[in-house]
Amino acid sequence: MQALAPREQRSLFGEILDWMLAPLLLLWPMSVALTWLAAQSIANRPFDRDLAEMARTIARQVVVEPGGPGRLSQVRLRLPEVAAEVLRADDSDRVFFQVLGARGEFVAGDRSLPVPDEPPGPAQDLRYRDDEVQSDAVRVAYVWLAATGVPGEVPPLVQVAETLDKRSHLATEIIKGVIVPQFVVLPLAVLLVWFALARGIKPLNELQQRIRRRESHDLSPLEERDVPEEVAPLVGSINDLLARLDRSMSTQKHFLADAAHQLKTPLAGLRMQAELAQREIDAGEQDPKALKRSLQQIAHASQRAAHMVNQLLAMARAEDKEGARQQQDVDIVRLARETVRDFVPKAMDKRIDLGYEGPEDRQALHGRLLGEPLLVRELIRNLVDNALQYTPSGGSVTVRVVDDPFGQVVVLQVEDTGPGIPEAERELVFRPFYRSLGTDVDGSGLGLAIVQEIAQRHQAEISIANARPRAQAAAQGQGPGALFTVRFAMLPRGDATPAPAVAEE
Repeated sequence: MQALAPREQRSLFGEILDWMLAPLLLLWPMSVALTWLAAQSIANRPFDRDLAEMARTIARQVVVEPGGPGRLSQVRLRLPEVAAEVLRADDSDRVFFQVLGARGEFVAGDRSLPVPDEPPGPAQDLRYRDDEVQSDAVRVAYVWLAATGVPGEVPPLVQVAETLDKRSHLATEIIKGVIVPQFVVLPLAVLLVWFALARGIKPLNELQQRIRRRESHDLSPLEERDVPEEVAPLVGSINDLLARLDRSMSTQKHFLADAAHQLKTPLAGLRMQAELAQREIDAGEQDPKALKRSLQQIAHASQRAAHMVNQLLAMARAEDKEGARQQQDVDIVRLARETVRDFVPKAMDKRIDLGYEGPEDRQALHGRLLGEPLLVRELIRNLVDNALQYTPSGGSVTVRVVDDPFGQVVVLQVEDTGPGIPEAERELVFRPFYRSLGTDVDGSGLGLAIVQEIAQRHQAEISIANARPRAQAAAQGQGPGALFTVRFAMLPRGDATPAPAVAEE
C-alpha cells in the first residue's frame, strides 16, 4: 500500500489573503462585463431619441391618398431632395431611410433597408430593432402610419437606420472612464489588504516570539490580555495545556523522588550487608551462620529492589496510553484462577487460606470484556498480593468473579480478613508510595496505585469496603478485613469490537 504523502503546511496569512483577493479578482471581470452592458444602454439612449425624431419627421412628410371604388391608395413623400440630403449628413455614421406604401411597394429612400419580420403594429407606435444594411450593423427606428381602410392594403411604413460608430465610440469612452481608474484602484486595494492583514496578524507573530523565547522549564501561563479577542481562546487552551503539563511534570518529579528514596533503602542494605560480610572474611572469621545471615539479608534486599523495579515497570505500562489502542477479549475467569494458583505457595508459607469463587474455566460469561489481558492480570496480582501482605497468619483471602446475567458488567472482588482500611484512608491508599499508618508490612506502596491506573485505563469502577461488620470481626478476634470491588463494563455477545478510546489525563 502506497504511503500517503505528508500534508503540505499551510500559511494562515496566505490562506486569508487568497480568500480575500480571489473574490475580488473574480468579481473584477464581472464588473467589466456589467459596465460594458450599462455603457451600451447609456450610449443608445440619446442616439435612439435622435433616430426616433428623424423617423417622426419623415412620417409627417408622408401623404396618403385613399383610393376610391376600384382605385388603389396612393402614398408619396413630400420631402425635397435637399432635405433628404440634410437627413443623411453625418460625419461618423451613415443614415438610411425608407418609405413603403399601402401595398408594401417602395416609395422613397433606400431599397436595401430590410423590412421588419413582425406584423404591422398600432399607428404611430415607434419601435426599434438591430439589423444589418450592406453587411453593416445598424440601429433601426420604424413606425407604421394609419391604415387606408381599403381591403387588401397594409399601413404605410417609415424606417430610419443608422450605423453604430458614434454609439460604439461613446460606449468605449464610458468604459474607459470607469475601467481605467479600476486598474489603479485594484492594485492599491490589494496592497491595502496585504498591509491590513499583515498588521492584523502581527499579534500572532508576537505571541510566537514570546513562546519561542521561553525557557524549556517555564510553564507559567501566557498573558491573555495582550492578545486579540479571537486569539484569546487559543491562548487559554495553551495555558490549560501548560497547567496540565506542569501538574504532570510535578507528579513525575515527585514520583521519581519517592522511587529513588524507596530504592535507596534496599540498595543501602545490600551495600551494608556486603561490606559486613567482606569485613568478616577479611578478619578471618569463618562463622557460617553469620555469613548465611548476611547472605539472607542481601537476598532479601535484592528481592525488595527487584520487586520495586517490577512495580515501577508495571506502573509505566499502566500509564502507557498507546497500548489502549490494542484492546482484545479478556478472559478474566482464567486470569483470576491462574493468579490464585500462582500465589498458593506464598499463601501456604504464611498459613493463609487462599481461594477462588466464581465461574469455572472455559465457562463463557454473558458478555465480552474488552481490554489488555496483561494489565488485567497485573491488576488481579496486585490486589491478591496486597491482601496476602496485610492478612495475618491463619486468615483467609478470597478472589471472586461475579457474572452479570444481563451481560452489562463483570465484577471482580478480592476479600481478606486483615485489619481493613479506615474510611479516611480509602482514597489515600491509591496514591503512589502511600502506606497505611500503624502497619509494619514490607512493601513499596505502589500496588494499589497500579490497580487504580489499570482500572481507569479500562473505564472500570473500583471501591473499598469492610469485608464484614467490625462488631462481628471483633467477636471473632479478627479485623474487619478489606473488600476490593472492581466493576468492568462489558459488551453483549456478538457485538463488534468498538474502537477503544484513550482517556485523557
